[in-house]
Amino acid sequence: MVATFPRAGLASCALPEAKSSKTGVSVEYTPDPDKKWYVFRITYAREQQAADYLIEHGIYAYLAMGWKQIVKDGKKKRVLRPLFNMVFAYVTPDQANTFVRDTPLCPFITFYYDHFTVALDFRNPPLTIPDSEMQSFVRATCLQDPHVMAVEPERCNFLSDEEVLVTDGPFAGVRGRVVRVSRQNRVAVSLRGISTLIVTAYIPTAFLEKAPTANKTL
Repeated sequence: MVATFPRAGLASCALPEAKSSKTGVSVEYTPDPDKKWYVFRITYAREQQAADYLIEHGIYAYLAMGWKQIVKDGKKKRVLRPLFNMVFAYVTPDQANTFVRDTPLCPFITFYYDHFTVALDFRNPPLTIPDSEMQSFVRATCLQDPHVMAVEPERCNFLSDEEVLVTDGPFAGVRGRVVRVSRQNRVAVSLRGISTLIVTAYIPTAFLEKAPTANKTL
């Protein structure tokens, strides 16, 4: 995991510190109007290596981890694995281009493209995620709760189209839609341009309220 975090949840405007698993170098999230959340697609199971490299070069990078069950030596065990073959980085456009085209990461890092947008050159631009969505995504995954899962939308029974905000508990600050998964009410968090959802653990109804009107910026 590339971030440290408080077990009791996060302050309303705070994200966990990004930390390299290899060197211990850390970077704090600091809002910057010149930066955006870029999504990098990683190949050859190099997600952790890519995240470490970015952090060691002063970039706030986030690698979402989750528990998966594997069979080793005939025995089942749970291990932490990346939830996606992606690393999310808070960078300027120039920094994003540099990491893709002119660093040791080049052989296994590419942009994740926005297939819902066409630029002036008739190509899909690199995908960027609104800050408000990334805040919820990080809060939902950074606790490494064993009940958090990545699921496809068709597996979810959405109870409403209305967005809610989690107001208490370890997932406080998470924003999404209430879903019924494994016979429990949970909150599904989405990222624009990425079809897979992140679903929290069970959240009591008393910890939910109608979300205020979103003010999303790219």
